[in-house]
Amino acid sequence: MNNKHLQLHAQSINHPETFWAQAADAIDWYSTWDSILDDRQAPFYHWFAGGKLNTCYNAVDRHVAAGRGEQVALQYVSPVTDCEYGITYRELLAQVSRLAGYMDSIGVKKGDRVVIYMPMVPETAFAMLACARIGAIHSVVFGGFAANELATRIDDAKPKLVLSASCGIEPSGVVPYKPLLDAALLQANHKVEHCIILNRSQCEATLQANRDIDWQTAVATAPDIDCVAVESTDPLYILYTSGTTGQPKGVVRDNGGHAVALAWSMKHIYDISAGDSFWAASDVGWVVGHSYIVYGPLLVGATSVLYEGKPVGTPDPGAFWRTIAKYKVKSFFTAPTAIRAIKRDDPDGLFLQGVDLTCLENLFLAGERCDPDTLHWAEQQLQKRVIDHWWQTETGWPVAANLMGYAPVAVKPGSPALAVPGYQIDIVDVMGEKVAVNETGNVVIKLPLPPGTLTTLWQNEQRYQDSYLSMYPGYYLTGDAGYKDEQGYLYIMSRIDDIINVAGHRLSTGRFEEVLCQHDAVAEAAVIGVKDNLKGQVPLGLVVLKKGINLSDDELNQQLMTLVRREIGPVASFRLVSAVQKLPKTRSGKILRGTMRNIADNQDYNVPATIEDPATLDIVRNTLTRMGYADAHV
Repeated sequence: MNNKHLQLHAQSINHPETFWAQAADAIDWYSTWDSILDDRQAPFYHWFAGGKLNTCYNAVDRHVAAGRGEQVALQYVSPVTDCEYGITYRELLAQVSRLAGYMDSIGVKKGDRVVIYMPMVPETAFAMLACARIGAIHSVVFGGFAANELATRIDDAKPKLVLSASCGIEPSGVVPYKPLLDAALLQANHKVEHCIILNRSQCEATLQANRDIDWQTAVATAPDIDCVAVESTDPLYILYTSGTTGQPKGVVRDNGGHAVALAWSMKHIYDISAGDSFWAASDVGWVVGHSYIVYGPLLVGATSVLYEGKPVGTPDPGAFWRTIAKYKVKSFFTAPTAIRAIKRDDPDGLFLQGVDLTCLENLFLAGERCDPDTLHWAEQQLQKRVIDHWWQTETGWPVAANLMGYAPVAVKPGSPALAVPGYQIDIVDVMGEKVAVNETGNVVIKLPLPPGTLTTLWQNEQRYQDSYLSMYPGYYLTGDAGYKDEQGYLYIMSRIDDIINVAGHRLSTGRFEEVLCQHDAVAEAAVIGVKDNLKGQVPLGLVVLKKGINLSDDELNQQLMTLVRREIGPVASFRLVSAVQKLPKTRSGKILRGTMRNIADNQDYNVPATIEDPATLDIVRNTLTRMGYADAHV
C-alpha cells in the first residue's frame, strides 16, 4: 500500500480548506475568495465563495499569454469524414473570442442559457468555451437526440440561443440534425430567439429566416470579446443525466470548484501536464466529454484529442491504437465497453501488430464497471498499465481512482482502487449503519462533497435533496452498491436496483458478469434478475461471443452454468443464459439492464432517449421470449 495516497487523502478530509486552497493555486483568479468552504446553507455547500475567475481564460487565454500559443490545443481526428487537423491555442482563442463576440452582439449575456446540440467537431468545444467566456450557462445535448427529448431540455433550460449543426456522422451514415432541431423548437413551449447552424458538407441544412444564421457568417465579422469575470459559485453548465424521461434532471456545475478540481485531477490522477497529449474517447454530450475532452486538458495546457468515430467499424478495431501512436498520447481514457468491442472483433490483438505505443503510459477505464477479464486482456495486449476508476455525471470527476501522477498503488482487478482525496466513501446498509469489511451495501459519500461536484439540480433544489441527500442525512447517495476490502479498496458491483434477491440471498449482477466474462468465448455479458415464483428472483445472463467461436448453444450454456456454480456457488441458482448478437446500451456504453429486466418481467418501459441502437431491444425481447420470459406481444 502506498502511504502517500492515504496521507494525502487524510489531509483532504481533516483539513479540507487548506488542501483546496493549495489546489486553487493552479487557477488564475481575478479576485480571491471570502471563504474556501461556505457551509452556511448546508446541505448546499459552496466552494471558493466570493472568488472571481473565468473558466475560458484559464483554459485558453492564459496559455497564449504564457507563450504556448503555437502548441496544439485540440487535435481533431475524424475517421468518419477522413479529416484530421490540429488547432493551436492561438487559433482556439481567435475562434472562441469571435464566437463569443457574436453571441454577445445578439444579446446573450452572463447567466443566460445556451443549448448546444452538436456532433463531435471542434466547433462544439468552441461553443462551450465561448459560453464560459461571457458567463452564459451552456447545456450540451447529445447530437441526434430525438426531437421530443431535445424539446424537454429546451423547456427546462429556457435558452436564449441554440448552437447546432446540419448533421452528425455515424458509422451507419449521415444523421441530419436540423430537422430534429426544427421539430424540437416547434414542440417546445419556450421560444428560442436565435440559432447558429454549422453547415457540414455531408448534409447542408436550410436556414430559417429571422432565426437561423450560418456559423461561418456569424463569426466572420464578429468582434473579439474579452472574458467576463464570474463568481466562483456561478453556474458554468447544466448537464442532463443520461436516460432521463419526462422531466429532465439537470446537474449544475459551478465555475470555481470545477476548474480547481479538474486541474488537480489532470496532474494527480491522469499524470498530464502542460504540453502532454491526452485523449478521452467519449462524446462532449456526456460528462466525460465536458470534463476530459474540453475543460480538464485545456485547463492544464495539454493537447486534447477530439475523435469523431467509434472503437470498431471506423474503419477497424485498430483505429484507437493508430491514433494513440500518431498523436503521441500519454494517457488514454475510454469505457470498458469500447475495449470489449475491440476484444470481440480482434481477440488476438492482430490490429496492434506494428503499432508503436511507446508513448502510451496509462489506459484509464470508466463509465461502467470494468470486469477483471477486460482489464487483463487490455494489460496483456497493450503491455501497459490499465487503471479502472469510478465516478458519475453528478460528481464531474473521479471519486475512486489510482493517483498515477502522484502516488500509484497496486492494481486490484475489479476495483477502481481507493477514494480520491476530497471524497469520504462509506458502505452502509438500508438503515444507514456502516457494514463490515467485504460486505456489500449502498455506496455513499459523506458531505460536503469536494469542489467540482454538482451544486444542485437546475431550478429544482427539492429534487436534488430527494434524489441524493434524503435517504441518508449527511451523505450523498451514489445509487451504486459495492464493498470495501481490508485495505480500503472500493468495489462497485452494480446499481442498487441491480442487486438480485435469490431466496433471501443478495447477489450482485456485477459478480455474475465478472464470472461469465472469464469464459474464453465471451466478449461481454449482462445479467438481470427476473421474477421467480419460488425464489423471488433468479439471475438471467445474456452474453456476446467473440468472433470465430464455434460452440453449440447447449455446450456454451452448460459451460457457463458450471463456471458460475464453481465461482459463486449453488446459491446463485444460475440456469438461464443465452448468447445474443448485441446488448442494448446507451451511447455512453452503459448496458440497459433495467430496461431488459422490465421486458423480461412484462413490465411497462420506455425506450431511453440515449439508446445507441433501438433494434437491440428487439433482439433481447426475442431471446427472452425463447427463454420463457417476455411475452411476444409486449
